[in-house]
Amino acid sequence: MNQLKRLTAIKAWLALLLWCVASVGWAAQVAGTITQLSGPLMARKANGAVRILSMKSEVESGDTLVTEKNTYAMVKFIDNSEITLKPSTTFKVENFAYDADKPDGDNASFNLVKGGLRSVTGLLGKRNKEKFSLKTPSATIGIRGTTFVAEWVEPTEQAVAYAAAQRQAWLMASTASLGDTYPLQPLMLAQAAIPAPNTPALPPGLYVQVIDGMINLTNKGGAQNFAAGQFGYTASPTQPPVIVPKNPGIQFTLPPAFTQPPAPAGGAATPPKSNTVDCEVR
Repeated sequence: MNQLKRLTAIKAWLALLLWCVASVGWAAQVAGTITQLSGPLMARKANGAVRILSMKSEVESGDTLVTEKNTYAMVKFIDNSEITLKPSTTFKVENFAYDADKPDGDNASFNLVKGGLRSVTGLLGKRNKEKFSLKTPSATIGIRGTTFVAEWVEPTEQAVAYAAAQRQAWLMASTASLGDTYPLQPLMLAQAAIPAPNTPALPPGLYVQVIDGMINLTNKGGAQNFAAGQFGYTASPTQPPVIVPKNPGIQFTLPPAFTQPPAPAGGAATPPKSNTVDCEVR
């Protein structure tokens, strides 16, 4: 009986050891680190867990990053590439793998679900540019070693802006004839969610701007290369990408803190890397 208990305990211990080893093997690879941040940033894991990220937080392969309406966030990946997310952006690191000694294992697969970003190519893209892909709702972006901006405008955003403009016009027309006898006109106008002046909404679709190098847009409608200084657009997965003659309205203005050089250390030791998580929800 004692021998049986001993064998059972050994089996249980071996099972626990194998589970621990497997857990380490299944852990997602660290893809990069948050190096600039201007507001709240969330990371959603494949299992549904949500983390609030801060400066120097790690980003793992499989994470979906979500920025708030005033948040810019820069991720520096382990190959020294950089992706800066605009406010109100949803961006997924589908698969990222890089080992300086194993170029055959390179993989950089991303998905821009919503919003916009700026991408700067790193070592992976320079030695294996065909291993980089950025999916969007209307086309997939490939690189030729480059810096570019991409922005996806959702159809619903255009519809909301149009409805707000129509509501404003209706309010103005319907209350103008009432003159001073209708005191609630200013209140109604204030509640109308009118778009800001001089900021017309872009038509839905994918917009790109190439700052350096070259990119390629591919979808069911066709493929198109875009060189440095060019702008591109495609409305849907079935509409071929086209070159547009000038900036259609892409805006990517970083906060001042993002463009300032880092302060000198002044002899102080560099603070240790922090992976502090403010909150995690499962």
